[in-house]
Amino acid sequence: MKQLVILGGGYGGMRMLQRLLPNQLPDDVEITLVDKNPYHSLKTEYYALAAGTISDQHVRVTFPEHPRLKTMFGEVELVDLERKQIYFVGEETLSYDELVIGLGCEDKYHNIPGAHDYTYSIQSIERARDTYQSLNNLQANSVVAIVGGGLSGVELASELHESRPDLRVQLYDRGKKVLSVFPDRLSSYVQNWFETHGVEVVNEANITKVEQNTLYNHDEPIHCDAIVWTAGITPNKVVRELPVEKDAQGRVVLTPLHHLPNDPTVFVLGDCASLPHAPSAQLAEGQAEQIVQVLVKRWKNEPLPESFPQIKLKGVLGSLGKKHGFGLVSQTAITGRMARLLKSGVLWMYKYHNG
Repeated sequence: MKQLVILGGGYGGMRMLQRLLPNQLPDDVEITLVDKNPYHSLKTEYYALAAGTISDQHVRVTFPEHPRLKTMFGEVELVDLERKQIYFVGEETLSYDELVIGLGCEDKYHNIPGAHDYTYSIQSIERARDTYQSLNNLQANSVVAIVGGGLSGVELASELHESRPDLRVQLYDRGKKVLSVFPDRLSSYVQNWFETHGVEVVNEANITKVEQNTLYNHDEPIHCDAIVWTAGITPNKVVRELPVEKDAQGRVVLTPLHHLPNDPTVFVLGDCASLPHAPSAQLAEGQAEQIVQVLVKRWKNEPLPESFPQIKLKGVLGSLGKKHGFGLVSQTAITGRMARLLKSGVLWMYKYHNG
């Protein structure tokens, strides 16, 4: 029995299982899904979990079941590409014939002293839970600093303001406006929303150091009762330590068929893969669709495609609390209630189709 191992039950891993089960998995292939948790987590909603506006069960989806799908729960420590072995924290090991690495990402601290030790995170469900506990135990008028004015920072700041209007929320961003990679209309809309709703945005920030309850902006100390880091991502440590070629962001360089150039049995999926778009759930799902096509053709001994068309992304949707939002859909900027309704609809459809 051939062993296909999928490391990570994120958006890409789930899409692969959707496409392979129940009809495209040959009788001689068995899948082992490996994840730290016994459920798929909706990472795009961790900001709301941390802010306390949704409960833990709202970000969990059960993994599918199938007679030739095994689930293994543990933390991957090392992938030995030569021996085709996966080592876990502890003494367990797992062999594979074909491997898909989709272990996701971690916070990127940009070598800023103290950032790792003295800030909270929403990059994993465990850390989002810890962030929730800390933020929601704060007393009234406490200062919460959120470092990073990208999508995660913006959504967390707005949701936390709605959940705890008694807190002083400060959003630190390096750009002249938040969401600087978005069209000016969207970034201006979000910037104005924060100003109107009393969230302090510190633009052109330069965080140089972090200490316990102290953030240094341009070397000036600022007291904070809690600091949350949303200022960039880097691939999982296991991927960073793989002896393979990587791009400037530390993501693995792949062939057009998404496998290692010198090993067609190892695919890299999602945040860990070097692709022409910024990492996202949509991108991971699109890549998963193409990896499934490669695997199915290989199992049938059919000719493999030379390449795939570029993955098309439908757009980006973000929330500003429960009633307002923003988005870029088919290059069209949308703001207000419609954007928020669209995001809620997309989330409902995802959970519906994933059981």
